[in-house]
Amino acid sequence: MARLTLDLPPQFIFSTTFSVRSSDVNYGGHVGNDSILTLMQEARIVFYQQLGFKNELRFEESIGQIISDALVLYKSESFLGDKLKIEIGVSDFNKYGFDMVYLITNLTTGKEAARGKTGIVCFDYDKRKVASIPAVLLKKLEGI
Repeated sequence: MARLTLDLPPQFIFSTTFSVRSSDVNYGGHVGNDSILTLMQEARIVFYQQLGFKNELRFEESIGQIISDALVLYKSESFLGDKLKIEIGVSDFNKYGFDMVYLITNLTTGKEAARGKTGIVCFDYDKRKVASIPAVLLKKLEGI
């Protein structure tokens, strides 16, 4: 079976750190696959807050975002209490969205823990349909 790959963007525009919580650890004693997606979401929320948005649901009036796809590549184990740095980059813009790429580094071990990507699609929650990227979001992303 072919392995998936994910190229990293030339630059990351945001980073934050989290400690691995007991709820992130699975029965194998390390961070679970579902927890990596949750950590990516937590980092994305902090990123949007830094840009001045309250959350992912309201960039402009009723337009927020949905995730159209997700990819996670696991590189090494992380354990309870480890410090993880999550860096975010953006790429592949189109009329309706873009890709958000994540690099997760375990600061405790110095190893790359995971990398991931989420397809971001702007969505009008009142009309329940895909929407163009709001100018306010695009301006903030381009200004970084």
